[in-house]
Order: sequence, then structure tokens, then C-alpha cells
Amino acid sequence: MASVMVINDVIDIRFTGWERVWVGREQFALPLTAVRHVALVDNPLRLARGARRGYVVSGFAKIGVWGLYGGPRQLVAARRAEPGLHLVLDRASAGGEFDQVVLSSPAAPGLVETITRAMAARA
Repeated sequence: MASVMVINDVIDIRFTGWERVWVGREQFALPLTAVRHVALVDNPLRLARGARRGYVVSGFAKIGVWGLYGGPRQLVAARRAEPGLHLVLDRASAGGEFDQVVLSSPAAPGLVETITRAMAARA
């Protein structure tokens, strides 16, 4: 399961060994200034849509990159029965690769609160 930490003005996402294979990276560092919207979601699996380069176990997990040929480009590491973190990004400010990040984490409620506070502080 990916770990997420908010350090200073950066959301640091680190992927586990087998997740790295499907997302194509070990880490994704996202500046808080790139986040346009943050939300807690009950079922993050439903958010990943479209063509993909990734791993799917229907109804259990989605890991990889979604939206390859249209729609929002999403970085996804989501599992069933875990709360989710949904970040809508300014693609250019986020490095030009992704429009959204969808993650499962037991810490998602606290992360949403932390990111929301940090976004309000910079506004």
C-alpha cells in the first residue's frame, strides 16, 4: 500500500515494490500548489476509468495509470474496503503527467484534513 506524507509544501507518495511495477515509479512528489481539490472517497476503485496501463483485480484493486487515450490522466493505487484520497491537480503545476491521483489509505481522513488545512493556509 502506498504511503503518503505531507512534508512542508509537498505531498510525498511512495509506492511499495509491486505497485512500482504498475505505476512506473517509486515516488511521486506533488507540490501542494498543484492541488485544486481534495476529497475523501468511500470507494476509490470507482474513480479509475478509461484505458489503462496497470493491474486490475475486479472489485479488489486497481494500480497503475488510467485515462491513457482520453479523459483525465490518473495515477491510481486503490484497494477495496479502504478509504480513498482523491486529488484533482493542475496538470502543469504537478509536472505535466497527471490530472488526478487516486489512492487508498487507512490514513485518508487525516490526510484530507491536513491537505485541506495546508491549502487554506496558502490561500
